[in-house]
Amino acid sequence: MAGPKFELNEMSVVILAGGMGTRMQEHTSALPKPMVRLAERPILWHIMKHYSMFGVRRFVICLGYLGDQIRDYFVNYWRYNRDIQIGLKDHDIQVLPGQDDPEDWEIILCETGARTLTAKRVKQVLQRIGQDTFFLTYGDGLASVDVAKTLSHHRAQNGTLATITAVRPSSRFGELDISGNKITNFHEKPQSSGGWINGGFMVMEKQAFDHLSIDDDVSLEEGVLSYLAEQHALSVYRHNGFWQCMDTPRERDLLEGLWLSGDAPWLRITS
Repeated sequence: MAGPKFELNEMSVVILAGGMGTRMQEHTSALPKPMVRLAERPILWHIMKHYSMFGVRRFVICLGYLGDQIRDYFVNYWRYNRDIQIGLKDHDIQVLPGQDDPEDWEIILCETGARTLTAKRVKQVLQRIGQDTFFLTYGDGLASVDVAKTLSHHRAQNGTLATITAVRPSSRFGELDISGNKITNFHEKPQSSGGWINGGFMVMEKQAFDHLSIDDDVSLEEGVLSYLAEQHALSVYRHNGFWQCMDTPRERDLLEGLWLSGDAPWLRITS
């Protein structure tokens, strides 16, 4: 059941940022996939920026493959995004005034293992989340989804422990069988998919992970979402607007082109 209601600025977003991105090896041989840049900003920043449009400012990032690069980016965020003055003689570094402050985000960086599967990553960080209800998403997809509406929709469903944002891409991902506002089956990456698929941008209850022990190294899809669908505890929010994952270099180039055009759909909100 949905937990107590919190304002969006009190909600946390868990971001799965530990995968290796094997289909993007020309970019990810030396970078974790969420740090692959669209022009000057990593896709991880774009995901966080989208949530922050709704007043969400608390992020719990699950680190894994090359996670130190994500740590370094945020530990040195001011130095990367502001003009700085460096005194080489005395090793003094100063952030110069007169520029807009960077984002007002609170970020918890959690090491969850280089090869850990996604459900175990989330299970490990639940203690870092203050509320029973939280947002959860992957570190490689962008959308114009209204996350405030996903939360309201989640709270309105009876018996729901998780809500998936369903999208209709021209691609191949875990397909959802939907009846009303409940998911009745979760098919992991069928060979041919023309229906709704899991687009991420989920709302979760901590209780959704109660059936797992901390040692259960299973994927989110098989270990949690399929189980919840069988228990009739998995709901759906249908999103008909923009959604795009970054699974290949071509998709990265597509997203970068949208960003450089000044018309990035993930910085707009559609139902």
